Amino acid sequence: MILEEMMNTDVVTLGPGHTIREARELMEDRKIRHLPIVDDEGGIVGVVSDRDLKEAIPSSLIGKQDLSVYETPLSDIMTKDPMVAHPLDFVEDAAVIFYENGIGCLPVVSSGKVVGIITETDLLYRYIELTGASKPGSQIEVRVPDVAGVLFGVFKVFYEQNANVLSVLVYPDKERLDHKILVIRVKTMNPLAIIEQLRKEGYDVLWPNLPGMQQ
Repeated sequence: MILEEMMNTDVVTLGPGHTIREARELMEDRKIRHLPIVDDEGGIVGVVSDRDLKEAIPSSLIGKQDLSVYETPLSDIMTKDPMVAHPLDFVEDAAVIFYENGIGCLPVVSSGKVVGIITETDLLYRYIELTGASKPGSQIEVRVPDVAGVLFGVFKVFYEQNANVLSVLVYPDKERLDHKILVIRVKTMNPLAIIEQLRKEGYDVLWPNLPGMQQ
Protein backbone atom coordinates (compact mmCIF):
# COMPACT_ATOMS: atom_id res chain seq x y z
CA MET A 1 0.00 0.00 0.00
CA ILE A 2 1.23 3.49 -0.85
CA LEU A 3 0.72 6.68 1.15
CA GLU A 4 -1.56 8.15 -1.50
CA GLU A 5 -4.16 5.54 -0.54
CA MET A 6 -4.28 6.45 3.15
CA MET A 7 -2.99 10.00 3.63
CA ASN A 8 -5.25 12.84 4.77
CA THR A 9 -5.52 15.25 1.85
CA ASP A 10 -7.48 17.87 3.81
CA VAL A 11 -4.28 19.42 5.10
CA VAL A 12 -4.50 22.44 7.40
CA THR A 13 -1.45 24.71 7.15
CA LEU A 14 -0.15 28.04 8.36
CA GLY A 15 2.78 30.21 7.39
CA PRO A 16 5.92 30.89 9.44
CA GLY A 17 4.69 34.42 10.14
CA HIS A 18 1.50 33.27 11.83
CA THR A 19 1.48 33.32 15.60
CA ILE A 20 1.28 30.79 18.40
CA ARG A 21 -2.20 32.14 19.18
CA GLU A 22 -3.41 31.45 15.65
CA ALA A 23 -1.88 27.97 15.63
CA ARG A 24 -3.41 27.07 18.97
CA GLU A 25 -6.89 28.27 17.97
CA LEU A 26 -6.71 26.47 14.63
CA MET A 27 -5.48 23.20 16.09
CA GLU A 28 -8.15 23.25 18.84
CA ASP A 29 -10.87 24.07 16.32
CA ARG A 30 -9.85 21.33 13.86
CA LYS A 31 -8.88 18.86 16.60
CA ILE A 32 -5.44 18.21 15.14
CA ARG A 33 -2.05 17.79 16.79
CA HIS A 34 0.30 18.60 13.91
CA LEU A 35 0.42 21.63 11.66
CA PRO A 36 2.62 21.85 8.54
CA ILE A 37 4.13 25.29 8.06
CA VAL A 38 4.41 26.35 4.42
CA ASP A 39 5.84 29.28 2.47
CA ASP A 40 3.94 31.45 -0.01
CA GLU A 41 4.37 28.82 -2.73
CA GLY A 42 2.99 26.01 -0.59
CA GLY A 43 6.38 24.44 0.07
CA ILE A 44 7.01 22.85 3.45
CA VAL A 45 9.35 24.82 5.72
CA GLY A 46 8.47 23.42 9.12
CA VAL A 47 6.08 21.55 11.39
CA VAL A 48 4.46 22.67 14.65
CA SER A 49 3.01 20.10 17.05
CA ASP A 50 0.80 20.45 20.09
CA ARG A 51 3.89 19.60 22.14
CA ASP A 52 5.70 22.60 20.65
CA LEU A 53 2.83 24.82 21.73
CA LYS A 54 2.74 23.38 25.24
CA GLU A 55 6.47 23.97 25.64
CA ALA A 56 6.19 27.56 24.37
CA ILE A 57 3.11 28.62 26.35
CA PRO A 58 3.71 29.10 30.11
CA SER A 59 1.64 27.02 32.47
CA SER A 60 -1.30 28.67 34.21
CA LEU A 61 0.06 27.23 37.48
CA ILE A 62 3.06 29.53 37.63
CA GLY A 63 1.08 32.66 38.40
CA LYS A 64 1.19 35.76 36.24
CA GLN A 65 1.71 34.92 32.57
CA ASP A 66 3.45 36.86 29.86
CA LEU A 67 0.67 36.93 27.29
CA SER A 68 2.99 38.37 24.66
CA VAL A 69 4.25 34.82 24.01
CA TYR A 70 1.03 34.15 22.12
CA GLU A 71 2.15 36.62 19.46
CA THR A 72 5.42 34.74 18.85
CA PRO A 73 5.78 33.77 15.18
CA LEU A 74 5.70 30.06 14.43
CA SER A 75 9.10 30.36 12.78
CA ASP A 76 10.55 30.64 16.30
CA ILE A 77 9.16 27.34 17.56
CA MET A 78 8.63 25.14 14.49
CA THR A 79 10.77 22.17 13.59
CA LYS A 80 12.60 23.40 10.52
CA ASP A 81 13.27 21.24 7.43
CA PRO A 82 11.08 18.37 8.64
CA MET A 83 11.22 14.88 7.20
CA VAL A 84 8.71 14.42 4.38
CA ALA A 85 7.36 11.63 2.19
CA HIS A 86 6.04 11.26 -1.36
CA PRO A 87 2.53 10.01 -2.24
CA LEU A 88 4.02 6.93 -3.94
CA ASP A 89 6.13 5.90 -0.94
CA PHE A 90 5.13 2.63 0.69
CA VAL A 91 3.34 2.70 4.03
CA GLU A 92 5.89 0.23 5.42
CA ASP A 93 8.74 2.62 4.59
CA ALA A 94 6.90 5.49 6.28
CA ALA A 95 6.39 3.34 9.38
CA VAL A 96 10.15 2.75 9.57
CA ILE A 97 10.74 6.53 9.41
CA PHE A 98 8.31 7.05 12.32
CA TYR A 99 9.96 4.29 14.32
CA GLU A 100 13.57 5.30 13.74
CA ASN A 101 13.08 9.05 14.20
CA GLY A 102 10.41 9.23 16.89
CA ILE A 103 8.26 11.68 14.93
CA GLY A 104 4.52 12.18 15.21
CA CYS A 105 3.63 13.15 11.65
CA LEU A 106 4.96 13.02 8.13
CA PRO A 107 3.93 15.67 5.60
CA VAL A 108 3.46 14.24 2.11
CA VAL A 109 4.96 16.40 -0.62
CA SER A 110 4.61 16.26 -4.42
CA SER A 111 6.06 18.75 -6.91
CA GLY A 112 7.34 20.83 -4.02
CA LYS A 113 3.94 21.30 -2.37
CA VAL A 114 2.21 19.68 0.60
CA VAL A 115 -0.53 17.39 -0.72
CA GLY A 116 -1.21 15.28 2.35
CA ILE A 117 -0.18 14.25 5.82
CA ILE A 118 -0.07 11.04 7.83
CA THR A 119 0.29 10.68 11.58
CA GLU A 120 1.28 7.88 13.92
CA THR A 121 -2.43 7.49 14.71
CA ASP A 122 -3.18 6.99 11.01
CA LEU A 123 -0.60 4.20 10.90
CA LEU A 124 -2.09 2.54 13.98
CA TYR A 125 -5.60 2.59 12.51
CA ARG A 126 -4.27 1.20 9.22
CA TYR A 127 -2.46 -1.58 11.07
CA ILE A 128 -5.69 -2.51 12.84
CA GLU A 129 -7.54 -2.60 9.53
CA LEU A 130 -4.88 -4.64 7.74
CA THR A 131 -4.63 -7.23 10.51
CA GLY A 132 -8.39 -7.56 10.89
CA ALA A 133 -8.00 -7.02 14.64
CA SER A 134 -11.26 -5.05 14.80
CA LYS A 135 -13.27 -7.93 13.28
CA PRO A 136 -14.61 -10.95 15.18
CA GLY A 137 -12.29 -13.92 14.85
CA SER A 138 -9.44 -15.91 16.32
CA GLN A 139 -5.66 -15.67 16.19
CA ILE A 140 -3.42 -18.66 15.53
CA GLU A 141 0.38 -18.57 15.76
CA VAL A 142 2.35 -21.26 13.97
CA ARG A 143 6.11 -21.87 13.92
CA VAL A 144 7.26 -23.03 10.48
CA PRO A 145 10.64 -23.73 8.84
CA ASP A 146 11.99 -20.82 6.82
CA VAL A 147 11.84 -22.68 3.50
CA ALA A 148 10.19 -22.10 0.15
CA GLY A 149 6.65 -23.45 -0.19
CA VAL A 150 5.85 -23.71 3.51
CA LEU A 151 2.95 -21.26 3.25
CA PHE A 152 1.25 -23.46 0.68
CA GLY A 153 1.18 -26.37 3.11
CA VAL A 154 -0.13 -24.28 5.99
CA PHE A 155 -2.89 -22.62 4.02
CA LYS A 156 -3.91 -25.90 2.48
CA VAL A 157 -5.15 -26.77 5.98
CA PHE A 158 -7.19 -23.56 6.18
CA TYR A 159 -8.64 -24.27 2.73
CA GLU A 160 -9.63 -27.81 3.70
CA GLN A 161 -11.26 -26.49 6.88
CA ASN A 162 -13.16 -23.90 4.83
CA ALA A 163 -11.70 -21.16 7.05
CA ASN A 164 -11.73 -17.53 5.93
CA VAL A 165 -8.32 -15.97 6.63
CA LEU A 166 -8.49 -12.27 7.56
CA SER A 167 -4.77 -11.49 7.69
CA VAL A 168 -1.30 -13.01 7.88
CA LEU A 169 1.80 -11.55 9.52
CA VAL A 170 5.24 -13.15 9.36
CA TYR A 171 7.82 -12.61 12.10
CA PRO A 172 11.34 -13.94 12.60
CA ASP A 173 11.63 -16.61 15.29
CA LYS A 174 14.06 -15.29 17.91
CA GLU A 175 14.54 -18.75 19.43
CA ARG A 176 15.11 -20.66 16.18
CA LEU A 177 16.69 -18.52 13.50
CA ASP A 178 15.91 -21.03 10.75
CA HIS A 179 12.16 -20.70 11.45
CA LYS A 180 9.42 -18.07 11.09
CA ILE A 181 6.32 -17.32 13.13
CA LEU A 182 3.05 -17.00 11.23
CA VAL A 183 0.36 -14.95 12.98
CA ILE A 184 -2.92 -15.77 11.26
CA ARG A 185 -6.27 -14.18 12.02
CA VAL A 186 -9.16 -16.35 10.91
CA LYS A 187 -12.87 -15.54 10.72
CA THR A 188 -14.07 -18.09 13.24
CA MET A 189 -14.55 -18.02 17.00
CA ASN A 190 -13.80 -21.75 17.33
CA PRO A 191 -10.47 -22.65 15.66
CA LEU A 192 -10.09 -26.05 17.38
CA ALA A 193 -10.55 -28.10 14.21
CA ILE A 194 -7.97 -25.97 12.39
CA ILE A 195 -5.47 -26.33 15.23
CA GLU A 196 -5.94 -30.08 15.37
CA GLN A 197 -5.41 -30.40 11.62
CA LEU A 198 -2.32 -28.19 11.68
CA ARG A 199 -0.78 -30.37 14.38
CA LYS A 200 -1.69 -33.55 12.51
CA GLU A 201 0.21 -32.14 9.53
CA GLY A 202 3.25 -31.64 11.79
CA TYR A 203 3.05 -27.87 12.31
CA ASP A 204 4.04 -26.35 15.65
CA VAL A 205 1.05 -24.35 16.89
CA LEU A 206 2.25 -21.88 19.50
CA TRP A 207 -1.05 -20.15 20.17
CA PRO A 208 -3.63 -20.85 21.32
CA ASN A 209 -1.94 -23.43 23.55
CA LEU A 210 -5.13 -25.02 24.81
CA PRO A 211 -5.33 -27.66 27.58
CA GLY A 212 -5.32 -31.19 26.18
CA MET A 213 -4.12 -30.05 22.74
CA GLN A 214 -0.35 -29.96 23.30
CA GLN A 215 1.73 -32.05 20.97
